Amino acid sequence: MKINTPHCFLVADDHSIVRNGLALVIRSTFDNAFIYQAGTFNEIQTFVSEIKIDFLILDISFPEGSVLRLLPGLKALQPNMKILMFSSFEEEVYALRYIKAGADGYLSKLSTPEDIQNALEIMIREGKYTSDKIKEKIVDSYMLKKPDNPLEELSHREMEIATLLVKGYGNLEISNELDLKATTVSTYKTRVFEKLNITTLPALIQKFDLYHDTTEN
Repeated sequence: MKINTPHCFLVADDHSIVRNGLALVIRSTFDNAFIYQAGTFNEIQTFVSEIKIDFLILDISFPEGSVLRLLPGLKALQPNMKILMFSSFEEEVYALRYIKAGADGYLSKLSTPEDIQNALEIMIREGKYTSDKIKEKIVDSYMLKKPDNPLEELSHREMEIATLLVKGYGNLEISNELDLKATTVSTYKTRVFEKLNITTLPALIQKFDLYHDTTEN
């Protein structure tokens, strides 16, 4: 179904092939779509600062890092802008984390063009998009007050540090990567181990093997 109402999209991903593919899907759904593309944090912030954007389709990971810390600022610049996360990272692990941070929906990069069209049409009608799987997790998180994925108990910073540990980074490398004191990194590492009820790095790796997709986008 073609939608004739004009809408302005910003497609943000550090891979041009992904941006161009999404642009094709958007044009097949919206007759009057204005589509901008961004490949870096600076480009995203420039567009959102200077142009009224209706829909931001946003990858999770860029060479500059995770967009998690960008979300509050982007929403502050344009409160009515709808943000759809579009990532290869596991929906079960990441979706709630990003929705709680300000995103209006989450969609896997494994989705078909029809899935993407459907998600965009739902966001037009309802302002949000969540899969049935994530709707169930939202209900469970409020009613049971405990996530079924132990990694969801980690804070954003704890998740960053745990991910780097699993990738083989040492405390000093993490300190340099995240611009933190080495003692702060050590404290966060202790908290991660305590929350996950583990005592060794191999145990952490095993947790990630079970609950977390560590492959790059």
